[in-house]
Amino acid sequence: MKKVYVAGKYNDDNVIAVLENMRLGMKVSAELMTRGFAPFCPWLDYHFVLMRPENVKITVEDYQKYSMVWLEVSDCVLLLSNWWRSSGAIKEMDRAKELGIPIYYSIDEIKEN
Repeated sequence: MKKVYVAGKYNDDNVIAVLENMRLGMKVSAELMTRGFAPFCPWLDYHFVLMRPENVKITVEDYQKYSMVWLEVSDCVLLLSNWWRSSGAIKEMDRAKELGIPIYYSIDEIKEN
């Protein structure tokens, strides 16, 4: 099963836009799963905030480090249509290039090998 790191915009200037970004990332990740891939979906990270112990904080840097570890063991990266508007996705794309991890722009480009 090919591990696909899904990268795209998460943050935005209003809550509705953030939810739309989350919706896109989760929807594409679900489609990847139905096609037999193992997606890493950063838009599900909000669960960590909801379930963390009360006296424990999770920082943006914690999320960034955690995500990058998953990217580094992924077989490929899928950039969503809004990736270019995200400084985080740009960093993820750059890291994938450094590591020689294939980058795709649509699910149909990804082949299960």
